Amino acid sequence: MSAPPPRRPASLPWEELRRRLDDPPAFNSMRGTPYYRDAVYEQFSAAEYERRYAAFRAKLRELELDCAIVPGGPSHWSFGGGALWLSGHWEWHALAAYLVVPLEDEPTLVYAMGGTHAEAVRREVAVAVSDVRASRNGRYAEVIVERIRELGLERGRIGLLEIDARHEDYLPVNQYEVLRRELPEAELVFTQGILHELMSVKSEEEIERFRASGRLCRAAMDAIVERAAPGVSEEELRAAAGAAILEGGGDIDFLIIGSTPTSEPALVFGNPRPSRRVLAEGDLILMELAAGYRGYAAQIGSPVCVGEPPPEVRRFWEEIAKPGYELMVEAIGPGMPVDGLREAGRFFRERGVQSRPIHAHGIDLVSSAPHVYVDRTHAEPFEEVFRPGNVIMAEPNPITADGTLGMFVGHTFVVTEDGRECLDDFPLELVVTGV
Repeated sequence: MSAPPPRRPASLPWEELRRRLDDPPAFNSMRGTPYYRDAVYEQFSAAEYERRYAAFRAKLRELELDCAIVPGGPSHWSFGGGALWLSGHWEWHALAAYLVVPLEDEPTLVYAMGGTHAEAVRREVAVAVSDVRASRNGRYAEVIVERIRELGLERGRIGLLEIDARHEDYLPVNQYEVLRRELPEAELVFTQGILHELMSVKSEEEIERFRASGRLCRAAMDAIVERAAPGVSEEELRAAAGAAILEGGGDIDFLIIGSTPTSEPALVFGNPRPSRRVLAEGDLILMELAAGYRGYAAQIGSPVCVGEPPPEVRRFWEEIAKPGYELMVEAIGPGMPVDGLREAGRFFRERGVQSRPIHAHGIDLVSSAPHVYVDRTHAEPFEEVFRPGNVIMAEPNPITADGTLGMFVGHTFVVTEDGRECLDDFPLELVVTGV
């Protein structure tokens, strides 16, 4: 027989708790307090969450699962993952938060912290989830087992979703071993990529969040252009872009920013770790930025010159980077094959230059399939042809034949009924600033 379930700490009534806040068990198990009652969180509608849970539970029935453990963490490739999509909570405090989703009963969010942290999260996710439980100092699996036993599913088929579907990372081995030990009669099923299809076509509410992310991308680009000048470091550009995103109510997914002298270039893509390198007149700044808004991240990038560039650099923009990008944009639209972006990318080799291997990728919450490369397109059957509601990042990165200079050009698009919509309005031009 397995061990008895861990005891769920009882919450004290507010009138008693308010005078025992220095008692760790009492503090950590608090719920129903007046704390954060004035907090305001923009959330999706109840109808939107009903849509998501209905689609997810239909997938569970298709896979003959009784319950699913849905994690979500802060990594770029998941940006909150399924836990965010089904609860509205973006985890930053730990490797992951975990959502227990049964077929019929209410879901339970197992969150890293207790006490006031958990009370704030309860306010944050109230539209989607009412049962938020603390991990009890990282004992996530024990709390999950407790909930599964409450549901009477200790002999059921329990699906395990990825924390990070791109890298196929699941919950840590210590948590998995607790599940195996405490639920010996359950069947633990490792699922693969089931959420991506559900997120592939966006609802109107989701598209509105993408539009907000696009506006944040524009604000971040404007901040870089305004800040860029001789004597300013790449780190300071990163700070300016990040501040614009945060001040706009968004989240930073990534800020890739690098620079190089156009007189002796040695950069084909922005720096994933912006450095203390100081800008000088004649430099070229390359970047790729991703701004999130309520879990949905748009991306952007466009070269910026500190002072008028040499003629060969301007020619590379006007004859290679800009027209190549425009060809890819023309390949985006409802009913058009995603592989058309790869065909458009032949432009670069035909003009005697090269490029980074990737030309475009989809976005569900953040970077995802389909992926369009120079030599192939990787897409699931349901995403081989563009459909209204798909979100795609066109991001060609042509590079000179000698491999010394590149220009990343990227904007995020939503596919519409009659075409496409760019989610930002940053100008398609070689921006010159800083002198």
